[in-house]
Amino acid sequence: MFHSKITVILRPSILDPQGKAVEHAIHSLGSASVHNVRMGKHIELDIDAATKQEAERVTEEACKKLFANPVMEDYLFTVEERT
Repeated sequence: MFHSKITVILRPSILDPQGKAVEHAIHSLGSASVHNVRMGKHIELDIDAATKQEAERVTEEACKKLFANPVMEDYLFTVEERT
Protein backbone atom coordinates (compact mmCIF):
# COMPACT_ATOMS: atom_id res chain seq x y z
CA MET A 1 0.00 0.00 0.00
CA PHE A 2 1.30 3.45 -0.93
CA HIS A 3 0.20 6.99 -0.08
CA SER A 4 0.41 9.81 -2.65
CA LYS A 5 0.43 13.50 -1.81
CA ILE A 6 -0.28 15.73 -4.80
CA THR A 7 -0.07 19.51 -5.17
CA VAL A 8 -1.65 21.23 -8.17
CA ILE A 9 -1.04 24.93 -8.74
CA LEU A 10 -1.61 27.41 -11.55
CA ARG A 11 1.38 28.01 -13.80
CA PRO A 12 3.27 31.23 -13.03
CA SER A 13 2.10 32.81 -16.30
CA ILE A 14 -1.60 32.35 -15.36
CA LEU A 15 -3.28 35.07 -13.32
CA ASP A 16 -4.55 33.86 -9.94
CA PRO A 17 -7.50 36.04 -8.83
CA GLN A 18 -8.17 33.84 -5.78
CA GLY A 19 -4.55 34.19 -4.68
CA LYS A 20 -4.74 37.96 -5.17
CA ALA A 21 -7.92 38.14 -3.06
CA VAL A 22 -6.24 36.16 -0.27
CA GLU A 23 -3.20 38.43 -0.47
CA HIS A 24 -5.43 41.50 -0.03
CA ALA A 25 -7.18 39.83 2.92
CA ILE A 26 -3.83 39.09 4.57
CA HIS A 27 -2.81 42.72 4.08
CA SER A 28 -6.08 43.87 5.69
CA LEU A 29 -5.16 41.73 8.72
CA GLY A 30 -1.98 43.77 9.09
CA SER A 31 0.57 41.52 7.36
CA ALA A 32 1.80 43.83 4.60
CA SER A 33 4.99 41.78 4.18
CA VAL A 34 3.13 38.94 2.36
CA HIS A 35 3.34 39.01 -1.45
CA ASN A 36 2.65 36.83 -4.50
CA VAL A 37 0.06 34.50 -2.95
CA ARG A 38 -0.86 31.58 -5.22
CA MET A 39 -3.70 29.18 -4.46
CA GLY A 40 -3.81 25.52 -5.45
CA LYS A 41 -5.16 22.10 -4.60
CA HIS A 42 -3.79 19.45 -2.25
CA ILE A 43 -4.90 15.87 -2.89
CA GLU A 44 -4.01 12.70 -0.98
CA LEU A 45 -4.83 9.15 -1.94
CA ASP A 46 -3.92 5.58 -1.06
CA ILE A 47 -2.92 3.19 -3.81
CA ASP A 48 -2.88 -0.57 -3.54
CA ALA A 49 0.11 -1.36 -5.77
CA ALA A 50 2.85 -3.99 -5.74
CA THR A 51 5.71 -1.49 -6.21
CA LYS A 52 6.46 2.18 -5.67
CA GLN A 53 6.98 2.58 -9.42
CA GLU A 54 3.45 1.29 -10.07
CA ALA A 55 2.01 3.67 -7.46
CA GLU A 56 3.93 6.55 -9.08
CA ARG A 57 2.56 5.57 -12.51
CA VAL A 58 -1.01 5.52 -11.19
CA THR A 59 -0.49 8.88 -9.47
CA GLU A 60 1.01 10.44 -12.61
CA GLU A 61 -1.87 9.18 -14.75
CA ALA A 62 -4.47 10.57 -12.31
CA CYS A 63 -2.71 13.94 -12.30
CA LYS A 64 -2.54 14.12 -16.10
CA LYS A 65 -6.08 12.91 -16.76
CA LEU A 66 -8.08 14.15 -13.77
CA PHE A 67 -6.48 16.46 -11.22
CA ALA A 68 -4.58 19.02 -13.33
CA ASN A 69 -5.48 21.01 -16.42
CA PRO A 70 -2.27 20.69 -18.49
CA VAL A 71 -2.86 24.03 -20.21
CA MET A 72 -3.03 26.04 -16.98
CA GLU A 73 -1.68 23.97 -14.10
CA ASP A 74 1.47 22.23 -12.95
CA TYR A 75 1.60 19.43 -10.41
CA LEU A 76 4.07 17.64 -8.22
CA PHE A 77 3.68 14.60 -6.02
CA THR A 78 5.36 12.29 -3.58
CA VAL A 79 4.65 8.61 -3.05
CA GLU A 80 5.47 6.91 0.23
CA GLU A 81 5.01 3.34 1.34
CA ARG A 82 2.36 2.88 4.04
CA THR A 83 3.25 0.59 6.86
